[in-house]
Amino acid sequence: MTINRRQFMAMNAAGLSVRFAGAAPSDKKVRIGVVGGSFGASFYFHQHPNCVVEAVSDLRPERRDRLMQTYHCAKSYESLEKLVLDKNIDAVLVATPAPDHLRHVTMVMRAGKHAMSAVPAVMGRLEDCQKLIDVVKKTGLNYMMAETSYYHPSMISARKLYAEGKFGRIFSAEAEYHHPGVEELNFEDGKRTWRHGLAPMHYPTHCTSILIGVTKERLTQVSCIGWGDDDPTLKDNAYRNPFWNETALFKSDRGTAFRVNVYWRGAVGGCERGQLLGTKLSLYDPHPNGLGPIVVTSTSTNEKDSGGFVRYKNTIEKFNQTEWWNTDMLPEAMRHKSNHQGSHTFLTHEFIQSIVENRMPAIDVYEAVAYTAPGIVAHESALRGGELLKIPSFDPK
Repeated sequence: MTINRRQFMAMNAAGLSVRFAGAAPSDKKVRIGVVGGSFGASFYFHQHPNCVVEAVSDLRPERRDRLMQTYHCAKSYESLEKLVLDKNIDAVLVATPAPDHLRHVTMVMRAGKHAMSAVPAVMGRLEDCQKLIDVVKKTGLNYMMAETSYYHPSMISARKLYAEGKFGRIFSAEAEYHHPGVEELNFEDGKRTWRHGLAPMHYPTHCTSILIGVTKERLTQVSCIGWGDDDPTLKDNAYRNPFWNETALFKSDRGTAFRVNVYWRGAVGGCERGQLLGTKLSLYDPHPNGLGPIVVTSTSTNEKDSGGFVRYKNTIEKFNQTEWWNTDMLPEAMRHKSNHQGSHTFLTHEFIQSIVENRMPAIDVYEAVAYTAPGIVAHESALRGGELLKIPSFDPK
């Protein structure tokens, strides 16, 4: 079947897009190439019934060997440039350094192959968002961004609650990606890596997807404050970035307030989490301080607060989170735990199924850009001392 973007988004909002049971059986095999022996080794293409890992690639021999062992694959290439010449390959996972994503995805798609990339979709330049969209439109092939937060169990639950109208009106949201210690990845073998001095808001998608991935609204403006110190990393890096931490307040096209924190340093517990606040129900991800997961539900019962004022009583309950990876949303062989709160099996499945079913993937190029572009503008706002800036729309008119 062929599903257009509007129809797919409606299905996705109802939680139908990744369901495996009941789908028309297919014997189609997607032959995939996997590029990038670090993050690229954490997916499950070899377990998908409609996928064969045809070849792998990494510039380093030891990482190529790791990929071959992980995916039980006997064919490898020394570079992406050589892999894309393989006519047996239908699709490629691009798990290369973030600054290379646009160039590598373009190379893959111009070679006639579908592409899934690691996050973010592009690095640091708004004009690159349009370049990515243009190559996807010109080739007519599938592009998907492997955003892990989208398939956190709580976000799958949130989409179902949202489709059922349980939230009421979501009026505010918050998301936090706290990763103190990530600076250890700034160097490898004494040399700077692409992460050295990376601007926090140039890596925003673990947070921005938490609201956009549930409601499909778009972020339209932002004010962002950055914090840095006198560390040499912030004085000399390829990004000219002076900040360890950035805190942004976004406004969406529906008037939703959305606070996003991306922190690399500080006395903060590591987390990748969010909370969606609605007029009827609010959902809170687990927090490093020990709270959650919980739901807060508004009732019609009156109570008095400590000041004697009458208000509607809210109930606070532990949220019994379903282990979605252990349901028929996945093929039987893939119903197991995986990285990033179980998201990697879902990302694998959704990319392959979108090709098999000839439809848009859940995190298509427009969604990927909607997650990525707001962070680019937010960082610019931080460089300007928190100036309120507009975020352009890249959606089709």
